[in-house]
Amino acid sequence: MSELNKIALKILSNGKGILAADESTGTMTKRLESVNVTSSPENRLLFRETLFSSESMKNCIGGVILYDETIKQTANSKQKIPELISSFNAVPGIKVDSGAKVLAGSPEEKITEGLDGLRERLKDYYKRGARFTKWRGVYNISDKYPSKLSIHSNAHALARYSSIVQECKMVPIVEPEVLMDGNHSAEDCFDKTSAVLKKCFEELALHNIDLAGIILKPNMILAGASSDKKLSNEDVAKLTLKCLKENVPSEVPGIAFLSGGQSELEATENLNLINKYNDTNFIMTYSYGRALQQSALKFWSKDIKNIQGTQKIFNHRANMCTLASQGKWSAELEKK
Repeated sequence: MSELNKIALKILSNGKGILAADESTGTMTKRLESVNVTSSPENRLLFRETLFSSESMKNCIGGVILYDETIKQTANSKQKIPELISSFNAVPGIKVDSGAKVLAGSPEEKITEGLDGLRERLKDYYKRGARFTKWRGVYNISDKYPSKLSIHSNAHALARYSSIVQECKMVPIVEPEVLMDGNHSAEDCFDKTSAVLKKCFEELALHNIDLAGIILKPNMILAGASSDKKLSNEDVAKLTLKCLKENVPSEVPGIAFLSGGQSELEATENLNLINKYNDTNFIMTYSYGRALQQSALKFWSKDIKNIQGTQKIFNHRANMCTLASQGKWSAELEKK
């Protein structure tokens, strides 16, 4: 077992998942302002530290993806943020891309940038305690998209990123996200996600990536947000599993789904059913941002000093997601 594989399994095993707390300052500002909280470095830290020091960090959260601002902050407990996360036996991680920019040659689509200077940044993040990283490629769905150019360009960037990350002794999260925006059918989502995953793994093979030392962070197979052809949760689970079985090599230790605009309950229920039907050797768990944080954020915004109350809400959500990652969740448990 390689060192990278050990890290990946530590993050994903025993029903644990990933807390995606890597919102950029701009995104975090929008989230806080949506609940009428001023977005200052102190308030951003206070909310995140509230989550990072909650009880569920011990049993539910195997890894936390941080943003550049956060990994350099010191908690009110005087611990550095990566030390605080490590104290719960969770693994600190870091978002390392610099965002999705307009793709030259296909201006309706995006290419993720951030390879310049990546090796140097990774060395700094490693010293600060990070042991895994995240890079997100985004793909639109429509009649014309994603184009071959988008599929090839983003796969190549994800592979180059993964190669540099593994060289720096960290586990890359490979996140090719086929977006929910649009009125496409689930069948369209299945076909386009399959094409995206196939090309990603071709590029990862070309770049000699140790697949046992990565975590895949894909979208579930869903109809578009504005489609009137919504699938049942059972069909979402079955189509998602079929797509992954057909396109993900067996060496990959685990798959941590993004929530991608689903509500907290949808993301939990779909993950639970995926695990009920899971007949693969892949660990299937979560890497959620909003679907772990939204209720806690709304509660916290009413009184940002009510740390325990906020943690109680977060602990419940994390516990539900961890049950779902073991196929043990039920709607009745939400009421307890």
